This record gives sequence, structure tokens and C-alpha cells, in this order.
Amino acid sequence: MKAYYETLREMRESRDLKQSDIAMVLGTTQQVYSRYENGINELPIRHLITLCGFYHISADYILGLITKE
Repeated sequence: MKAYYETLREMRESRDLKQSDIAMVLGTTQQVYSRYENGINELPIRHLITLCGFYHISADYILGLITKE
């Protein structure tokens, strides 16, 4: 099973977005978002919910519980 932070990076990169773009969506800084993508900080549930809406995917996909978007 892939770590959720690897999925975060893959989703962002597949859409040619910068970390700062996603940080803006989440209302945080690029540095904080970078720590999520590197697995240093855990992603808060409120940010998980926001990312699900932004990418139009389920939390199960981000969390690695299912493999297809």
C-alpha cells in the first residue's frame, strides 16, 4: 500500500501544480504543505476533506484504501 503523502505528490504533479498552488487551496503555506508531501507532518482531516473536493476524489483514494480514482 502506498503512503498517502506519495499520493498527494503524484496527484499534484499529474496536474502540473506547484506546492504553493495546493497550499493556497488549503489556506496554509508552501512549507507546511511540503511537510505533508514528505511525510514529516500528518495531513489534518480538514485538509484531507478540502483536497477530496479540490481533486474530486474520495478520501479512500488519498489514503491508499482503493487504487483507482
